[in-house]
Amino acid sequence: MDQMLRVQNFTVSADGFGAGEQQSMKRPFGHADPRELIAWGLATASWPNRTDPGGSRGLDDYFTRDFSRNIGAEIMGRNKFGPQRGPWQDEEWKGWWGDEPPFHTPVFVLTNHSRPSFTLGDTTFHFVSGEPAEVLSTARAAAAGRDVRLGGGADSIRQFLEADLVDTLHIAVCPIQLGSGSRLWRSPAELDDRFHRDEVASPSGVVHHLLWRR
Repeated sequence: MDQMLRVQNFTVSADGFGAGEQQSMKRPFGHADPRELIAWGLATASWPNRTDPGGSRGLDDYFTRDFSRNIGAEIMGRNKFGPQRGPWQDEEWKGWWGDEPPFHTPVFVLTNHSRPSFTLGDTTFHFVSGEPAEVLSTARAAAAGRDVRLGGGADSIRQFLEADLVDTLHIAVCPIQLGSGSRLWRSPAELDDRFHRDEVASPSGVVHHLLWRR
């Protein structure tokens, strides 16, 4: 089976934004409250950073467990890695995830400014530039036959969609309005000409959209 480029567990607001404005070191999602935006995942038993027992089972937990299935590498935008803009001013800061990031694969961070690779736990971050197809080719080689996850944010996902490189998407639509920020879509129907789409409502209030190439 060919290696796929997959968007997994990416959450947007009801008006299509994956993050708010004014991102900062203390506010990775900008003016959006992550406790509201990704509450469906935080509440699951399989949430990777859960420190207490319990958590929900069912549909949301299934998608949380599916996050890493057959993933050999990740591509993420620079704004998902951190809030710095322009040339790297602080290479000592290594992302929001601490000493054990949840990716456990090579991660390719899209940026126009070079920076040395580094490893935390079993995750190695590489900083790459180039067209989407070129970056995907590099990530596929590192994935060693497994799929590549396109981790976001919304701007990066749109770049790969515009290049017609995305094979499947799982988008969780949260019932909040952000009003502005980094937008994935105005309506999921925008992708219906290229993707089949199913919608599955969850008791948590989110609607899971599953899209795959026509």
